Amino acid sequence: MMSMIRRILFRGFVLVGVLSCVLSLSSQTEAGKGANVKYELWASDQSNTVAGKAALGIDGSLLWIWDNMAIEKQIDGGPSAAPMPCAGTAAPCDTNSVFPAGLSEHNEFNAPTGNVRPPAGRLHSAFIDPQQKYALLSFFAPGGGMIGVMDAETKEAVALFRATQTGTGRTNHMSFWRYDGLAILVCNLDGRIVERIDVTRDATGRITTLSYNMKAGLGVGKGQTVVEPPRVYLGSNAVGHPLIGGIEAGTSDFSDLTPNGFCKENGCTGGSNGSSGGRPNNAILCPIPANNNALVYVTLAGGGLLVIDSSTTPMAIIAEYGNEVINGAGCAGTQANGLIHMDGGVSAGVAGLTQSTYAVYVLSHAAFPFAPGHNSENQPLPVVVIKDPTNTLTNGNHDHSGVSSNDTGQIPGTTTRRDAHGVVATVDEKYVHTGDRIQNKVEVVKARGQSKPVAIYDLTSENGEGNGIGPCLAASVTDDPSMPLNDPAPDLLSRSPNGDYLFVALRGPAPVTANHAAQGSCPGIGVIKLEKGGKSGRLYGVIRTTNTVDTAPSSPPGGYAYAGRERSDVHFVDIRIVGESTD
Repeated sequence: MMSMIRRILFRGFVLVGVLSCVLSLSSQTEAGKGANVKYELWASDQSNTVAGKAALGIDGSLLWIWDNMAIEKQIDGGPSAAPMPCAGTAAPCDTNSVFPAGLSEHNEFNAPTGNVRPPAGRLHSAFIDPQQKYALLSFFAPGGGMIGVMDAETKEAVALFRATQTGTGRTNHMSFWRYDGLAILVCNLDGRIVERIDVTRDATGRITTLSYNMKAGLGVGKGQTVVEPPRVYLGSNAVGHPLIGGIEAGTSDFSDLTPNGFCKENGCTGGSNGSSGGRPNNAILCPIPANNNALVYVTLAGGGLLVIDSSTTPMAIIAEYGNEVINGAGCAGTQANGLIHMDGGVSAGVAGLTQSTYAVYVLSHAAFPFAPGHNSENQPLPVVVIKDPTNTLTNGNHDHSGVSSNDTGQIPGTTTRRDAHGVVATVDEKYVHTGDRIQNKVEVVKARGQSKPVAIYDLTSENGEGNGIGPCLAASVTDDPSMPLNDPAPDLLSRSPNGDYLFVALRGPAPVTANHAAQGSCPGIGVIKLEKGGKSGRLYGVIRTTNTVDTAPSSPPGGYAYAGRERSDVHFVDIRIVGESTD
């Protein structure tokens, strides 16, 4: 069976949660009957690992790794699942130790600059590659732009890069492996550029070279210039092995216009804005890689969408949408049965405090060409599967039933705001689950035939029906008696390769990012048990994480002024296939 698994993994992977690289076993059923795959959970904790910092998520992070059998024993009433250490470090893994502070910085000509690596903080995601051999770490600390690669088998650092700084800044929001594992697609949010690291592998799938290809970059902003090219960091990892990586110097595509002649971003020189609102704010959120070819669906902060072909050099736009057609600020998607499902949520910035958005869009993956071909503007139109009538009139939404703003905050029981965030397909690709980070619910869409909503379940109850008693209550913080409890604050989703569970990152009482929408009471990993053939689910258990080393202050807007010490803030979880169980 494992030889079959690895062949499937090498050819392509399914995007889950914001798109986890996991195996699609279409023959498996809801309870995983007949499947017995061993796997690991990799969770990204954004909290600092250095005390005394002035702000959350700026120096160090925790990487939590568990064996699935230990997790299953815990949720069935056994002992708490113990995390695994990374090579040369303790558990959970401190990324400041995995990527040592003394690594030497090299410039675009692969010459040393005399600098060492800056702080690698705010671990936003750790994606496993299609070959199940490496993890791609995205550090989202302001201005950082750090991109790490780890050996997922030995749990040691392999490479560390820093993204390009343009006139609009530099941050690495969430970067992804391409479907074949032969490229890393860097989501440079503030830099407003999609960049590519080319990957060379040997016959066994082991990475032999990593090259930051400056010629491949595609700017999506306007009037862009390079302030500092990418950087690579070399030296020894925590166990004394040398890091690899280099940079291929060149010029990215910073032209202002799409192939249709419209401004990539509204207000450019020499072109007109696209129709249906165009694209007013092209900070890149979450590129959604296809699971069977090189196309990437790039979601944008202000709404709209750009579809790019990542196989060309430079990468190329092959489709474009205005923000009235696809509202912002979506950050999750998955491909199921040839359909791309993506969400629309609230802005992670200050503006998101009074926004409320829950939307799910579907596009046919087969409708998009490869470069140099391209579609006409806003074609084909997406199917709007879910769009809450209470959505605020923001990020391109102009529905007459909406309101201009929603100032009810984020405290459970009083807030009426919504925030779609986190999308995952079941292993048979029959259903797609999308979370609501504020309301603690998950909506399910049927992904076969005509896409349509079929169910809603509540993560605050043990039966999924909202009775107010569930695993998050027992796992909630206890050091502030007034803190609202049983508040999961679900973020990004992944799934068991056996088809029995979904896994969801649960945010903490001191959220680092989107803190106006993401405050929760039980930081860790939520284990959702699928029911009714994957059509529904319920929160079955919580794998609790903790960090009391971080002492940075926290004040979540619209939330509770938590006075306790817990700073753990899990934003992402992914799955690594290990092998077949012998149980």
